[in-house]
Amino acid sequence: MAQSGDNSKTALVQELNGLLADHLALYFKTKNFHWHVTGPRFRDLHLLFDEQAIEIRDQIDAIGERVRKLGEVTLTSIGSVARATQVKDQDSTDLAPDAMVQELHDDNVAMVKRLKGMKPLAEEAGDNATDGLLDDWTDMAEERAWFLKSTLG
Repeated sequence: MAQSGDNSKTALVQELNGLLADHLALYFKTKNFHWHVTGPRFRDLHLLFDEQAIEIRDQIDAIGERVRKLGEVTLTSIGSVARATQVKDQDSTDLAPDAMVQELHDDNVAMVKRLKGMKPLAEEAGDNATDGLLDDWTDMAEERAWFLKSTLG
């Protein structure tokens, strides 16, 4: 059963805010690992994590602005991010490097799944701009996951 236009837009905006929360949480987790990675692969992983964090950071504003362009409101606080994200916290500062890589890989794979699940919502809402952005964001998350998986061997 098709939703009305308003319901479709509401569902899309809710998922966009969830995606925004995921990007904010993943950005912080990636920076945590960037700051705390140690071991023989320190330099390579330190730089990889930073590159990925910058890419994620740069998507945050685009997602928030997409919500605003749709005439809706974004997340407003750390609490609102915590309630909306699917990314699990990681407070450890001494994870093994491979555990860091695996966790970020899994988070990016989950983000790809969320992004792909948003495509029908954008189509149902008739939002071609968001639909196109979802393709770009999916490609970026898939590339991050690929790079991380490739470092595990």
